[in-house]
Amino acid sequence: MNLYKKITGFMALILTVSSINAQAPKNELLYGVAYYDEYMPYDRLDKDIKMMKDAGINVVRIAESTWSTEEPKDNVFDFSHIDRVLDAMHKAGIKVIIGTPTYAVPAWLVKKYPEILATTQMGKNQYGARQNMDITNKDYLFHAERIIRKIMEHVKDHPAIIGYQVDNETKHYGTAGANVQAQFVQYMKAKFKTTEAINTAFGLDYWSNRINSWEEFPSMVGTINAGLKAEFSKFQRGLVTDFLSWQASIVREYKKPEQFVTQNFDFDWRGYSYGIQGDVDHFAAAKAMDIAGVDIYHPTQDHLTGTEISFGGDMARSMKNGQNYLVIETEAQGFPQWVPYTGQLRLQAFSHIASGANMLEYWHWHSIHNSAETYWKGLLSHDFQPNPTYNEAITIGRDFKKIGSKIASLKKTNEVAILFSNEAQTAFNAFSFGWGAKEQYNDVLRPMYDALYKMNVGVDFIDPSSSNIEKYKLIIVPALYAAPDALLQKLNAYAKNGGRIIYTFKSGFSNENVTVRNTIQPGIINEAAGVNYSQFVIPENVSLKDDPFQVGKNKNEIKYWMELLTPTTAKVLAKYDHPQWNNYAAVTQNNYGKGTVTYIGFMPGDNLMEKILEGGLKEAGLWKEDQKLHFPFITKSGINNQGKTIRYFFNYSGEAKTFTYTQGKNGTDLLSLEKVVKNSEINLAPWGMLVIEEN
Repeated sequence: MNLYKKITGFMALILTVSSINAQAPKNELLYGVAYYDEYMPYDRLDKDIKMMKDAGINVVRIAESTWSTEEPKDNVFDFSHIDRVLDAMHKAGIKVIIGTPTYAVPAWLVKKYPEILATTQMGKNQYGARQNMDITNKDYLFHAERIIRKIMEHVKDHPAIIGYQVDNETKHYGTAGANVQAQFVQYMKAKFKTTEAINTAFGLDYWSNRINSWEEFPSMVGTINAGLKAEFSKFQRGLVTDFLSWQASIVREYKKPEQFVTQNFDFDWRGYSYGIQGDVDHFAAAKAMDIAGVDIYHPTQDHLTGTEISFGGDMARSMKNGQNYLVIETEAQGFPQWVPYTGQLRLQAFSHIASGANMLEYWHWHSIHNSAETYWKGLLSHDFQPNPTYNEAITIGRDFKKIGSKIASLKKTNEVAILFSNEAQTAFNAFSFGWGAKEQYNDVLRPMYDALYKMNVGVDFIDPSSSNIEKYKLIIVPALYAAPDALLQKLNAYAKNGGRIIYTFKSGFSNENVTVRNTIQPGIINEAAGVNYSQFVIPENVSLKDDPFQVGKNKNEIKYWMELLTPTTAKVLAKYDHPQWNNYAAVTQNNYGKGTVTYIGFMPGDNLMEKILEGGLKEAGLWKEDQKLHFPFITKSGINNQGKTIRYFFNYSGEAKTFTYTQGKNGTDLLSLEKVVKNSEINLAPWGMLVIEEN
């Protein structure tokens, strides 16, 4: 077998981009479910397919979590469940996505090779949970490659298959055992050449952390050096990129040119999908995929806002530079607190499509009767009978079939971007204890995104590798705590050439090795920002003086962190209101070359954040017709395959709402086929929506 070419070091794999050209269907919407014939308490495949057809389901995803069924004993394979589902789905005209089953290892494999279970900062993993393995372990890789090849050899010619998913929600899972530590040492040798260079870069004289030979290089599990911790995290993310690229390369040896390869990327989890995933470099890993896939889970009932749908969609679309994406998992019923109100399932479904999704797939079809996810309910409940959620899904399937060709492959052009950084995230989170707070990087990024979403501002995501930042009129930069000189200089040049930037606190503070810059803060960006500081405090009994953003005296909320800013060339937009800190600026704006730079020295509350960003949008000439609407009205738009503008209007509330349609031209409501006239009054039902194709 052609096992991983390079197990030692950080598992390099060269993947030719020219081989990545397959796509999901562009002129129809894929509407589907995850289906597990292996989990069923009795044979009901024919009945399930009939109910799927009634609901308009046209795609299922199978096999990604059932390695122990597919290989019940070492080198003994049973693909009967795959075969019967493939054959039955094909007969019914339902497409299939097959997943490689490598994220959940079978018991016999762990019994034979106990070292497959990862050693993490918490110690040795135990068998039972999924995603408990060391993705660099040579025995795991051998058997993972074998099961992938056996499945591909078996199914490669089946006409039902439109694509393959490699692994599932892949992360490094904190793997940090001796095998991984040895690879990290090789990685550091390649990058830094000498231990003295490492000592200098990371300041390892502190607490006698100096490394004087490669042989004494310590495990990173116990490191107190934030720079080394961040470098190790970067290395671990690289393991994920290489692992997924390796799997994709195996699948490509067998797949047909028209079939795609994808991955189900997930996000930071707060009981639902919340923010940037710190354990995967999404942009790097997505390069090995033909199309990005994500799972997006979110609150519903009275807590449904659509923010997570929009956030996950914008990130997925940005992973592949604006390409449409697949929602591989989202909830139908899900947890008890997620069972949707009437109308919410439809609202959610069309919200995914409005963000640029070309597939919406529920996890999962049927509710499982045992084990860890018993109370995470599928489209069908445990009795497998029709229910209100399933009945509403039928209406979605009917509408997707009716208008899918008009709303598929929506192309979106945004003028605002949020710059995120996995390196800054790791570094920021490493120091959260240092300032007496529990806040994490996503607690800064998500409120900024949420504010833009509520103001109906379209957003792309960019990261330090992005080379096309000049196309944006405004870049939002949350907590860029660790960054190389070159990135900050690139941002300075962007502003000087006419771009507009809004920075938050803790930006530019340290270099890529998480070494604090020994210059005036905020380091390299202080000239562009026109402001400096040398002290910072935890805010207590402080607000903004004279309510400068007109949010109301009680809403001038200052949270988490507070830098005592002194302007050099910047204009002061707000000062702190406090007997000791009232001489310091809180928010500044500086003209720099042809552009402007706004610097926020603290974490604003939600109302204040929105008003500060509103000012930046207006300054950039980005306050337009869409901004006449505000949450709970959400509007999104794009260009369809026929070159027509499609506009969505959503009511994210339990009350009927009315607005004046000024955002586009005359058009047709694609669902009712009624004409919509510009400047007319539009009524939206509770949790209602409107889809307009402009004339």
